[in-house]
Amino acid sequence: MPDSIAIVNVIWFLLALCFLVAFCLCRFSLKLPHRFEHVFQDLIRYGKTKEHIKRSNWQLVFDISKRCFYHFYAVSVMWNGLLLLFSLCSVVMNQALPDWLIDTLWCLTGRSRAAWNELHLSVLLLQVLLWVHSLRRLLECLFVSIFSNGVIHVVQYAFGLGYYVLLGLTVLCINSSLPQSGSLVNQLAWHHVIGTLLFIWASLLQNRSLSMLAKMRTNSSGKIETLAHKMPCGGWFELVSCPHYLAELLIYVAMSVCCGCSSLTWWLVVLYVLCNQALAAQLCHDYYRSKFETYPTQRKAFIPFVL
Repeated sequence: MPDSIAIVNVIWFLLALCFLVAFCLCRFSLKLPHRFEHVFQDLIRYGKTKEHIKRSNWQLVFDISKRCFYHFYAVSVMWNGLLLLFSLCSVVMNQALPDWLIDTLWCLTGRSRAAWNELHLSVLLLQVLLWVHSLRRLLECLFVSIFSNGVIHVVQYAFGLGYYVLLGLTVLCINSSLPQSGSLVNQLAWHHVIGTLLFIWASLLQNRSLSMLAKMRTNSSGKIETLAHKMPCGGWFELVSCPHYLAELLIYVAMSVCCGCSSLTWWLVVLYVLCNQALAAQLCHDYYRSKFETYPTQRKAFIPFVL
């Protein structure tokens, strides 16, 4: 099966398309038929952006506390840690990947089992970066972020859990489209270094932005004073409403750089992240502008000076 029409590519393209359509509907204030509009708004919003929409009593049944966000990263740490362990065993101990995993990768790519006889350095690096990213976000959710009483939809919750499972499999799928070039040491290239450096910088930006949001709810001693939403300022918040979403996009771009910018599959993942984060950032940006009369007019939602 050609890489361009592999099932994994189709999945990421359709996901990106769905969020792109949702973003356009919100960005240009387009409305669906009345009954569908209520369901649509309930599905795309979470946390503070749900506060001012009308919701029927039956919709409240599907609410889950936003504090459960850490579940996504806990699942990712365990699942992607397991996949990383399989990969390390394959490289270090020359053990084949489990049959069930190879069968799953075959379904997603259509490539033969031989495509995973040797794992590429780029794939191993992506697995490490994804696991590190998931662990950092888990620790931030548990020990840095201060969540309000906001909620997420049960569909969003289920999607979040499945997202990191699919993402881990996608990283391994990439191995089937990368050229094999000898030992791991010989495969080391400039793009691995640059991609890792960009990943570190974007991770620091995201951590700093989340820390600044948390500090707006605490006093000088670190004690929580309020769960109210305040107007963020300072750092990259002077340029965009959601620098942590921008950082998320840059983290995935960094991973693409680690692949030498040659993986169509991972660029489709980046496209999905762009559409997903753009939607979340636009909703958050609209919330801030409606809540704070003095909100800076020059501040963009997501990408400085652009969007």
